[in-house]
Amino acid sequence: MKATLVRTSARLLLVPIAATLAILMAGAPATHAATDLSTVAAALRESPVYVDPAASDLLSEADAEALADKIEDADKPVFVAVLPGGFPTQNLFQNLRTETGITGLYGVRLGDEFDARADSAVMSNQGVSNLVTSVQGAGDPKAQLNDFVDGALRNVGGSAPSSWSEGGSDGVSTGALITVGTVLVAGGAGAYTLVRRNRRRHEEEQRAALEKLRVVVDEDITAFGEELERLDFHPGESGATDAMREDYERALDAYDKAKTHMATAAKPEDVRPVTQCLDDGRFFLAQLAARRESRPLPQRRSPCFFDPRHGLSVADAEWAPEGGAPRDVPVCAADRARLAEGRDPMVREVATDSGARRPYWEAGPAYGPWAGGYFGGGLLPALLVGTLLGNMMATSAYAADYGSGYGDFGGAGYEGGDVSGADFSGGDFGGDFGGGGDWGGGLGGGDFGGGF
Repeated sequence: MKATLVRTSARLLLVPIAATLAILMAGAPATHAATDLSTVAAALRESPVYVDPAASDLLSEADAEALADKIEDADKPVFVAVLPGGFPTQNLFQNLRTETGITGLYGVRLGDEFDARADSAVMSNQGVSNLVTSVQGAGDPKAQLNDFVDGALRNVGGSAPSSWSEGGSDGVSTGALITVGTVLVAGGAGAYTLVRRNRRRHEEEQRAALEKLRVVVDEDITAFGEELERLDFHPGESGATDAMREDYERALDAYDKAKTHMATAAKPEDVRPVTQCLDDGRFFLAQLAARRESRPLPQRRSPCFFDPRHGLSVADAEWAPEGGAPRDVPVCAADRARLAEGRDPMVREVATDSGARRPYWEAGPAYGPWAGGYFGGGLLPALLVGTLLGNMMATSAYAADYGSGYGDFGGAGYEGGDVSGADFSGGDFGGDFGGGGDWGGGLGGGDFGGGF
Protein backbone atom coordinates (compact mmCIF):
# COMPACT_ATOMS: atom_id res chain seq x y z
CA MET A 1 0.00 0.00 0.00
CA LYS A 2 1.49 3.33 -0.99
CA ALA A 3 1.85 6.05 1.67
CA THR A 4 -0.44 8.40 -0.24
CA LEU A 5 -3.26 5.86 -0.17
CA VAL A 6 -2.71 5.28 3.54
CA ARG A 7 -2.85 9.01 4.28
CA THR A 8 -5.89 9.58 2.09
CA SER A 9 -7.74 6.68 3.64
CA ALA A 10 -6.96 7.81 7.15
CA ARG A 11 -8.13 11.34 6.37
CA LEU A 12 -11.59 9.94 5.62
CA LEU A 13 -11.82 9.14 9.31
CA LEU A 14 -11.78 12.83 9.96
CA VAL A 15 -14.90 13.76 8.07
CA PRO A 16 -17.33 15.23 10.62
CA ILE A 17 -19.43 12.51 12.15
CA ALA A 18 -22.75 13.81 10.91
CA ALA A 19 -21.36 14.18 7.39
CA THR A 20 -20.18 10.56 7.43
CA LEU A 21 -23.56 9.37 8.62
CA ALA A 22 -25.10 11.29 5.76
CA ILE A 23 -23.04 9.17 3.36
CA LEU A 24 -24.13 5.96 5.03
CA MET A 25 -27.75 6.94 5.59
CA ALA A 26 -29.22 9.02 2.79
CA GLY A 27 -31.14 11.99 3.97
CA ALA A 28 -29.59 12.25 7.41
CA PRO A 29 -29.15 15.96 8.26
CA ALA A 30 -25.58 17.24 8.61
CA THR A 31 -26.26 20.91 9.27
CA HIS A 32 -25.60 20.68 13.00
CA ALA A 33 -22.14 19.14 12.55
CA ALA A 34 -21.09 21.98 10.28
CA THR A 35 -21.50 24.47 13.14
CA ASP A 36 -20.56 22.25 16.09
CA LEU A 37 -17.15 23.25 17.51
CA SER A 38 -16.74 19.91 19.25
CA THR A 39 -16.79 18.25 15.82
CA VAL A 40 -13.98 20.54 14.65
CA ALA A 41 -11.98 19.75 17.78
CA ALA A 42 -12.52 16.00 17.42
CA ALA A 43 -11.18 16.14 13.89
CA LEU A 44 -8.13 18.19 14.92
CA ARG A 45 -7.27 15.65 17.58
CA GLU A 46 -6.86 13.12 14.77
CA SER A 47 -5.32 15.27 12.02
CA PRO A 48 -3.79 18.77 11.79
CA VAL A 49 -6.21 20.13 9.14
CA TYR A 50 -10.00 20.32 9.24
CA VAL A 51 -12.15 21.72 6.43
CA ASP A 52 -15.81 22.25 7.21
CA PRO A 53 -18.09 20.82 4.49
CA ALA A 54 -19.67 24.25 4.15
CA ALA A 55 -16.19 25.75 3.46
CA SER A 56 -14.97 23.20 0.94
CA ASP A 57 -14.83 25.92 -1.71
CA LEU A 58 -12.02 27.58 0.30
CA LEU A 59 -9.65 24.61 0.36
CA SER A 60 -9.93 21.47 -1.76
CA GLU A 61 -9.54 17.99 -0.33
CA ALA A 62 -6.23 17.54 -2.17
CA ASP A 63 -4.86 20.84 -0.87
CA ALA A 64 -5.98 19.98 2.67
CA GLU A 65 -4.22 16.62 2.35
CA ALA A 66 -0.99 18.28 1.23
CA LEU A 67 -1.15 20.81 4.05
CA ALA A 68 -1.75 18.08 6.63
CA ASP A 69 1.12 16.01 5.25
CA LYS A 70 3.46 18.99 5.55
CA ILE A 71 2.57 19.52 9.20
CA GLU A 72 2.79 15.83 10.09
CA ASP A 73 6.15 15.45 8.36
CA ALA A 74 7.50 18.38 10.38
CA ASP A 75 6.18 16.79 13.62
CA LYS A 76 4.94 20.11 15.00
CA PRO A 77 1.75 20.97 16.95
CA VAL A 78 0.15 23.20 14.31
CA PHE A 79 -3.63 23.04 13.81
CA VAL A 80 -5.56 24.55 10.90
CA ALA A 81 -9.33 24.86 10.65
CA VAL A 82 -11.17 26.19 7.60
CA LEU A 83 -14.68 27.33 8.49
CA PRO A 84 -17.53 29.06 6.66
CA GLY A 85 -18.04 32.78 7.01
CA GLY A 86 -21.12 32.45 9.18
CA PHE A 87 -19.41 30.37 11.84
CA PRO A 88 -19.92 31.80 15.38
CA THR A 89 -16.86 33.81 16.48
CA GLN A 90 -17.57 34.53 20.13
CA ASN A 91 -14.77 32.94 22.24
CA LEU A 92 -13.91 30.89 19.16
CA PHE A 93 -10.25 30.24 19.93
CA GLN A 94 -10.70 29.70 23.64
CA ASN A 95 -13.52 27.24 23.11
CA LEU A 96 -11.69 25.44 20.30
CA ARG A 97 -8.56 25.10 22.46
CA THR A 98 -10.66 23.79 25.36
CA GLU A 99 -12.45 21.26 23.17
CA THR A 100 -9.27 20.07 21.46
CA GLY A 101 -7.30 20.01 24.70
CA ILE A 102 -3.86 20.00 23.05
CA THR A 103 -1.08 22.53 23.49
CA GLY A 104 -0.19 24.10 20.17
CA LEU A 105 -0.66 26.81 17.54
CA TYR A 106 -4.16 27.18 16.08
CA GLY A 107 -4.87 28.96 12.79
CA VAL A 108 -8.41 29.53 11.56
CA ARG A 109 -9.54 30.64 8.12
CA LEU A 110 -13.11 31.85 8.60
CA GLY A 111 -14.68 32.88 5.31
CA ASP A 112 -12.46 35.64 3.97
CA GLU A 113 -10.69 36.28 7.29
CA PHE A 114 -7.76 34.60 9.03
CA ASP A 115 -6.48 34.65 12.61
CA ALA A 116 -4.44 32.51 14.98
CA ARG A 117 -3.67 31.91 18.64
CA ALA A 118 -1.11 29.76 20.44
CA ASP A 119 -0.13 28.52 23.85
CA SER A 120 2.81 30.63 24.96
CA ALA A 121 4.74 27.38 25.56
CA VAL A 122 5.03 26.89 21.80
CA MET A 123 5.09 30.45 20.45
CA SER A 124 5.16 33.86 22.08
CA ASN A 125 2.23 36.22 21.74
CA GLN A 126 4.34 38.58 19.68
CA GLY A 127 5.46 35.71 17.48
CA VAL A 128 1.85 34.80 16.72
CA SER A 129 1.02 38.42 16.02
CA ASN A 130 3.90 38.78 13.58
CA LEU A 131 3.02 35.50 11.86
CA VAL A 132 -0.63 36.46 11.41
CA THR A 133 0.29 39.90 10.11
CA SER A 134 2.71 38.39 7.59
CA VAL A 135 -0.04 36.32 5.92
CA GLN A 136 -2.97 38.73 6.15
CA GLY A 137 -2.32 40.10 2.68
CA ALA A 138 -2.79 36.76 0.94
CA GLY A 139 -6.37 36.61 -0.27
CA ASP A 140 -6.18 33.13 -1.75
CA PRO A 141 -6.93 30.63 1.06
CA LYS A 142 -4.51 28.00 -0.23
CA ALA A 143 -1.61 30.43 -0.48
CA GLN A 144 -2.42 32.03 2.86
CA LEU A 145 -2.66 28.77 4.76
CA ASN A 146 0.52 27.43 3.21
CA ASP A 147 2.37 30.63 4.10
CA PHE A 148 1.01 30.39 7.64
CA VAL A 149 2.06 26.78 8.04
CA ASP A 150 5.51 27.39 6.53
CA GLY A 151 6.13 30.25 8.96
CA ALA A 152 4.71 28.29 11.86
CA LEU A 153 6.90 25.25 11.25
CA ARG A 154 10.01 27.41 11.32
CA ASN A 155 9.17 28.90 14.69
CA VAL A 156 6.77 26.80 16.72
CA GLY A 157 8.04 24.63 19.56
CA GLY A 158 7.10 21.16 20.68
CA SER A 159 6.05 18.03 18.82
CA ALA A 160 2.91 16.78 17.15
CA PRO A 161 0.31 15.24 19.47
CA SER A 162 0.45 11.47 19.84
CA SER A 163 -3.21 11.19 18.83
CA TRP A 164 -2.24 11.90 15.22
CA SER A 165 -0.24 8.69 15.14
CA GLU A 166 -2.42 6.61 17.42
CA GLY A 167 -5.44 7.31 15.27
CA GLY A 168 -7.83 6.14 17.97
CA SER A 169 -11.55 6.08 17.37
CA ASP A 170 -12.26 8.69 20.05
CA GLY A 171 -14.85 11.00 18.55
CA VAL A 172 -15.12 8.97 15.30
CA SER A 173 -18.35 7.18 14.56
CA THR A 174 -18.68 3.53 13.63
CA GLY A 175 -20.15 4.70 10.36
CA ALA A 176 -16.95 6.59 9.58
CA LEU A 177 -14.88 3.46 10.22
CA ILE A 178 -17.14 1.45 7.94
CA THR A 179 -16.75 4.10 5.25
CA VAL A 180 -12.94 3.89 5.48
CA GLY A 181 -13.05 0.12 5.26
CA THR A 182 -15.29 0.30 2.21
CA VAL A 183 -12.97 2.73 0.43
CA LEU A 184 -9.92 0.61 1.17
CA VAL A 185 -11.53 -2.60 0.00
CA ALA A 186 -12.68 -0.84 -3.15
CA GLY A 187 -9.08 0.21 -3.73
CA GLY A 188 -7.90 -3.40 -3.54
CA ALA A 189 -6.28 -3.10 -0.07
CA GLY A 190 -6.39 -6.09 2.24
CA ALA A 191 -5.74 -3.94 5.32
CA TYR A 192 -4.97 -0.38 6.26
CA THR A 193 -2.74 1.40 8.69
CA LEU A 194 -3.74 4.62 10.38
CA VAL A 195 -1.53 7.62 9.99
CA ARG A 196 1.62 7.46 12.11
CA ARG A 197 3.20 10.60 13.43
CA ASN A 198 6.29 11.28 11.40
CA ARG A 199 9.19 12.36 13.59
CA ARG A 200 11.94 11.73 11.09
CA ARG A 201 12.75 15.34 10.30
CA HIS A 202 12.90 16.35 13.94
CA GLU A 203 15.03 13.34 14.81
CA GLU A 204 17.40 14.07 11.94
CA GLU A 205 17.83 17.66 13.11
CA GLN A 206 18.52 16.47 16.64
CA ARG A 207 21.06 13.93 15.44
CA ALA A 208 22.84 16.52 13.31
CA ALA A 209 23.01 18.93 16.25
CA LEU A 210 24.31 16.19 18.54
CA GLU A 211 27.03 15.17 16.10
CA LYS A 212 28.20 18.74 15.79
CA LEU A 213 28.18 19.04 19.56
CA ARG A 214 29.93 15.70 20.01
CA VAL A 215 33.13 17.13 18.51
CA VAL A 216 33.26 19.85 21.14
CA VAL A 217 32.38 17.56 24.03
CA ASP A 218 34.97 14.98 22.99
CA GLU A 219 37.56 17.77 23.02
CA ASP A 220 36.47 18.63 26.56
CA ILE A 221 36.69 15.02 27.73
CA THR A 222 40.12 14.64 26.13
CA ALA A 223 41.35 17.85 27.74
CA PHE A 224 40.22 16.65 31.16
CA GLY A 225 41.93 13.30 30.64
CA GLU A 226 45.15 15.14 29.82
CA GLU A 227 44.81 17.13 33.04
CA LEU A 228 44.56 13.88 34.98
CA GLU A 229 47.77 12.66 33.35
CA ARG A 230 49.65 15.90 33.91
CA LEU A 231 48.81 15.84 37.58
CA ASP A 232 50.66 12.51 37.76
CA PHE A 233 49.18 11.55 41.11
CA HIS A 234 49.61 8.03 42.49
CA PRO A 235 47.46 7.01 45.48
CA GLY A 236 50.42 5.18 47.04
CA GLU A 237 52.98 7.94 46.59
CA SER A 238 54.83 9.39 49.52
CA GLY A 239 52.84 12.08 51.30
CA ALA A 240 49.49 11.06 49.82
CA THR A 241 46.65 11.49 52.29
CA ASP A 242 43.18 9.99 52.42
CA ALA A 243 41.77 13.38 51.38
CA MET A 244 44.04 13.43 48.32
CA ARG A 245 43.07 9.90 47.37
CA GLU A 246 39.39 10.77 47.77
CA ASP A 247 39.75 13.81 45.48
CA TYR A 248 41.55 11.69 42.92
CA GLU A 249 38.92 8.95 43.01
CA ARG A 250 36.15 11.49 42.60
CA ALA A 251 37.93 13.06 39.64
CA LEU A 252 38.34 9.64 38.01
CA ASP A 253 34.69 8.84 38.63
CA ALA A 254 33.66 12.13 37.04
CA TYR A 255 35.84 11.35 34.02
CA ASP A 256 34.32 7.89 33.60
CA LYS A 257 30.77 9.17 34.05
CA ALA A 258 31.33 11.92 31.47
CA LYS A 259 32.46 9.33 28.91
CA THR A 260 29.53 7.05 29.73
CA HIS A 261 26.98 9.86 29.44
CA MET A 262 28.41 10.93 26.10
CA ALA A 263 28.44 7.39 24.77
CA THR A 264 24.71 7.05 25.46
CA ALA A 265 23.68 10.58 24.43
CA ALA A 266 20.80 10.52 21.94
CA LYS A 267 19.97 14.23 21.69
CA PRO A 268 21.66 17.57 22.52
CA GLU A 269 19.94 17.76 25.90
CA ASP A 270 21.82 14.61 26.96
CA VAL A 271 25.10 16.53 26.81
CA ARG A 272 24.29 18.57 29.89
CA PRO A 273 25.21 15.85 32.44
CA VAL A 274 28.47 15.30 30.54
CA THR A 275 29.69 18.85 31.12
CA GLN A 276 28.34 18.77 34.68
CA CYS A 277 30.59 15.78 35.36
CA LEU A 278 33.59 17.51 33.81
CA ASP A 279 32.95 20.61 35.91
CA ASP A 280 32.82 18.45 39.06
CA GLY A 281 35.97 16.60 38.05
CA ARG A 282 37.96 19.80 37.52
CA PHE A 283 36.99 21.01 40.97
CA PHE A 284 38.22 17.76 42.55
CA LEU A 285 41.49 18.06 40.62
CA ALA A 286 41.90 21.64 41.80
CA GLN A 287 41.42 20.48 45.40
CA LEU A 288 43.93 17.69 44.93
CA ALA A 289 46.53 20.04 43.45
CA ALA A 290 46.06 22.47 46.35
CA ARG A 291 46.50 19.71 48.95
CA ARG A 292 49.69 18.45 47.29
CA GLU A 293 51.15 21.95 47.23
CA SER A 294 49.93 22.85 50.73
CA ARG A 295 47.88 25.75 49.40
CA PRO A 296 44.46 26.86 50.68
CA LEU A 297 41.67 24.82 49.15
CA PRO A 298 40.00 26.58 46.22
CA GLN A 299 36.53 28.04 46.42
CA ARG A 300 33.96 26.24 44.29
CA ARG A 301 33.38 28.55 41.34
CA SER A 302 32.09 28.22 37.81
CA PRO A 303 34.62 27.45 35.10
CA CYS A 304 36.03 30.18 32.88
CA PHE A 305 33.22 31.57 30.76
CA PHE A 306 35.37 31.98 27.68
CA ASP A 307 36.51 28.35 27.65
CA PRO A 308 35.63 25.89 30.43
CA ARG A 309 38.80 23.95 29.60
CA HIS A 310 40.70 26.82 31.24
CA GLY A 311 39.53 25.44 34.59
CA LEU A 312 37.95 27.08 37.61
CA SER A 313 37.43 30.82 37.41
CA VAL A 314 39.35 32.96 39.89
CA ALA A 315 37.24 36.12 39.69
CA ASP A 316 34.45 37.90 37.85
CA ALA A 317 35.41 40.44 35.19
CA GLU A 318 33.36 42.85 33.11
CA TRP A 319 32.92 41.88 29.49
CA ALA A 320 30.47 42.64 26.68
CA PRO A 321 29.69 40.60 23.56
CA GLU A 322 29.77 42.35 20.22
CA GLY A 323 26.90 44.83 20.23
CA GLY A 324 25.78 43.74 23.70
CA ALA A 325 25.68 45.27 27.16
CA PRO A 326 28.50 44.70 29.67
CA ARG A 327 28.08 41.99 32.27
CA ASP A 328 30.30 40.24 34.84
CA VAL A 329 31.52 36.81 33.75
CA PRO A 330 33.65 34.24 35.60
CA VAL A 331 37.20 34.21 34.22
CA CYS A 332 40.41 32.27 34.70
CA ALA A 333 43.58 34.08 35.75
CA ALA A 334 44.93 34.30 32.20
CA ASP A 335 41.77 35.79 30.75
CA ARG A 336 41.44 38.19 33.66
CA ALA A 337 44.91 39.50 32.84
CA ARG A 338 44.08 39.77 29.15
CA LEU A 339 40.94 41.77 29.81
CA ALA A 340 42.78 44.04 32.24
CA GLU A 341 45.35 44.78 29.51
CA GLY A 342 42.64 45.56 26.97
CA ARG A 343 43.21 42.38 24.98
CA ASP A 344 40.68 39.82 23.83
CA PRO A 345 40.20 36.71 25.97
CA MET A 346 41.03 33.24 24.68
CA VAL A 347 37.55 32.31 23.48
CA ARG A 348 36.31 28.81 22.71
CA GLU A 349 35.37 28.82 19.05
CA VAL A 350 33.32 26.07 17.43
CA ALA A 351 32.19 25.20 13.92
CA THR A 352 28.93 26.68 12.62
CA ASP A 353 26.62 25.56 9.83
CA SER A 354 28.34 27.97 7.45
CA GLY A 355 31.70 26.33 8.13
CA ALA A 356 33.12 29.38 9.89
CA ARG A 357 34.28 29.16 13.48
CA ARG A 358 32.54 31.39 16.01
CA PRO A 359 32.42 31.75 19.81
CA TYR A 360 30.15 29.06 21.22
CA TRP A 361 27.59 31.66 22.29
CA GLU A 362 27.18 32.64 18.62
CA ALA A 363 27.21 29.15 17.10
CA GLY A 364 23.68 27.79 17.48
CA PRO A 365 21.08 26.39 19.86
CA ALA A 366 22.75 23.02 20.51
CA TYR A 367 25.35 24.68 22.73
CA GLY A 368 22.73 25.58 25.34
CA PRO A 369 22.84 22.17 27.08
CA TRP A 370 26.64 22.18 26.80
CA ALA A 371 26.88 25.56 28.53
CA GLY A 372 24.11 24.68 30.97
CA GLY A 373 26.13 21.81 32.39
CA TYR A 374 29.06 24.08 33.09
CA PHE A 375 27.31 27.18 34.35
CA GLY A 376 24.05 25.97 35.85
CA GLY A 377 20.56 27.40 35.47
CA GLY A 378 20.80 30.40 37.75
CA LEU A 379 23.95 31.88 36.23
CA LEU A 380 23.46 31.19 32.55
CA PRO A 381 20.78 33.78 31.62
CA ALA A 382 22.87 36.65 32.93
CA LEU A 383 25.95 35.42 31.08
CA LEU A 384 24.27 34.94 27.72
CA VAL A 385 21.86 37.88 27.57
CA GLY A 386 22.15 39.64 24.23
CA THR A 387 24.03 36.80 22.52
CA LEU A 388 22.65 34.62 19.73
CA LEU A 389 22.48 31.61 22.03
CA GLY A 390 20.86 33.64 24.78
CA ASN A 391 18.21 34.95 22.41
CA MET A 392 17.45 31.44 21.21
CA MET A 393 17.16 30.06 24.72
CA ALA A 394 14.77 32.83 25.67
CA THR A 395 12.18 31.64 23.14
CA SER A 396 9.32 29.43 24.25
CA ALA A 397 10.20 26.91 21.55
CA TYR A 398 13.72 26.22 22.85
CA ALA A 399 12.89 23.95 25.78
CA ALA A 400 10.94 21.56 23.59
CA ASP A 401 13.96 20.83 21.40
CA TYR A 402 16.93 21.34 23.73
CA GLY A 403 15.60 20.82 27.24
CA SER A 404 14.47 23.11 30.03
CA GLY A 405 15.83 24.11 33.41
CA TYR A 406 18.28 26.80 32.34
CA GLY A 407 17.14 29.42 34.81
CA ASP A 408 14.91 32.04 33.21
CA PHE A 409 15.44 30.37 29.84
CA GLY A 410 13.61 27.21 30.82
CA GLY A 411 10.06 26.58 31.84
CA ALA A 412 7.93 23.91 33.40
CA GLY A 413 4.45 22.84 32.43
CA TYR A 414 2.97 21.64 29.17
CA GLU A 415 4.96 21.63 25.95
CA GLY A 416 3.74 21.63 22.38
CA GLY A 417 1.67 18.56 21.59
CA ASP A 418 0.96 17.76 25.23
CA VAL A 419 -2.62 17.05 26.23
CA SER A 420 -3.55 19.69 28.80
CA GLY A 421 -7.31 19.65 28.44
CA ALA A 422 -8.72 22.93 29.70
CA ASP A 423 -5.56 23.67 31.69
CA PHE A 424 -4.15 26.57 29.68
CA SER A 425 -3.84 30.33 29.92
CA GLY A 426 -7.04 32.09 28.90
CA GLY A 427 -4.94 35.09 27.96
CA ASP A 428 -3.26 33.11 25.20
CA PHE A 429 -6.55 32.34 23.46
CA GLY A 430 -8.76 35.27 24.43
CA GLY A 431 -10.07 38.15 22.36
CA ASP A 432 -12.37 38.42 19.41
CA PHE A 433 -11.59 36.73 16.13
CA GLY A 434 -9.45 38.97 13.94
CA GLY A 435 -7.37 40.54 16.72
CA GLY A 436 -4.33 38.29 16.40
CA GLY A 437 -2.65 40.38 13.74
CA ASP A 438 -3.19 43.92 14.93
CA TRP A 439 -3.26 43.46 18.70
CA GLY A 440 -6.01 45.99 19.04
CA GLY A 441 -7.47 46.66 22.46
CA GLY A 442 -10.52 45.24 24.07
CA LEU A 443 -9.17 42.21 25.98
CA GLY A 444 -8.48 43.62 29.41
CA GLY A 445 -5.34 41.88 30.61
CA GLY A 446 -5.20 39.41 27.73
CA ASP A 447 -2.55 39.13 25.08
CA PHE A 448 -4.87 38.57 22.11
CA GLY A 449 -7.05 41.65 22.13
CA GLY A 450 -8.69 43.33 19.19
CA GLY A 451 -12.00 43.09 17.43
CA PHE A 452 -13.20 41.30 14.35
